[in-house]
Amino acid sequence: MVPSTVRGLALPARLTSLIDRGRWRHPGDTALTEAVPWFEDPLAFVRNPEQMTFASQSMDLLADDPHATYFSVARGSRTAGPLELPWLDAERAVLIAITRTPGDDGALALDYRSDPADPRIVGSDFWADASACRWRIVAPTFSDFATSLGL
Repeated sequence: MVPSTVRGLALPARLTSLIDRGRWRHPGDTALTEAVPWFEDPLAFVRNPEQMTFASQSMDLLADDPHATYFSVARGSRTAGPLELPWLDAERAVLIAITRTPGDDGALALDYRSDPADPRIVGSDFWADASACRWRIVAPTFSDFATSLGL
């Protein structure tokens, strides 16, 4: 059985089940384009909790670098008020998909600010505003995201 937490955050039961059954896999570029039509770079799924932990460390680097505000990643515990979209809270997120091409820096994340049991999916948007990345809602819950991809 797959570990059920990443970075101290419980993975959604449906995601854990998909990983356990070998069904958490890329559904094809066409399905992802339908689910995230504004995302221009091809994505790769982060396959397991260990890889999710490793991939998500990039959020810590961005959140801790005061010069990296372009990426709109911060730590909610260090802000005066609630940290809301278009910012991503590095302490309450787990990356589940990253761009296939290293250096493109795009990602999809579980965003636990919405629901700790079935978090929403957010994606980085580098295309709508060239001056900064903005995180946007892809699906209101992980369950909705998985259903939209036929997983």
